[in-house]
Amino acid sequence: MEDRITIIEGPTPLLEPVQDGWALGLNETRRFSHTALTRLRTFNGPGLVERCYRRWRNNQSIKLHYRDEMGLEATAPILAARSVETDEGQVLLLWLHIERSDMELEINARDDDAADDDMDLME
Repeated sequence: MEDRITIIEGPTPLLEPVQDGWALGLNETRRFSHTALTRLRTFNGPGLVERCYRRWRNNQSIKLHYRDEMGLEATAPILAARSVETDEGQVLLLWLHIERSDMELEINARDDDAADDDMDLME
């Protein structure tokens, strides 16, 4: 299937939060979500990156298909892809859009002094 990259075997991919400014700009949406990076060992990294580029050139999406921590099938849209060669072989770097249905927006109307007091308690 050209519309996805599937992890055939192995553990659930490790999803690292992204702090790079350029990568954060990839994920502008009205929904609560974040951008995550995963590193996957592969035999054909350049071919998988090319698959992503073909989809994006045609204004189509491509997703990572994997099993989550509970063993259930999950997908995440791929925002960017890069293949790198390491001593252990090829590694595919994928930046993903991860939706967070468990996140809530909390607006705090307290004054700044009270907020500063809370920050002191956290240190």
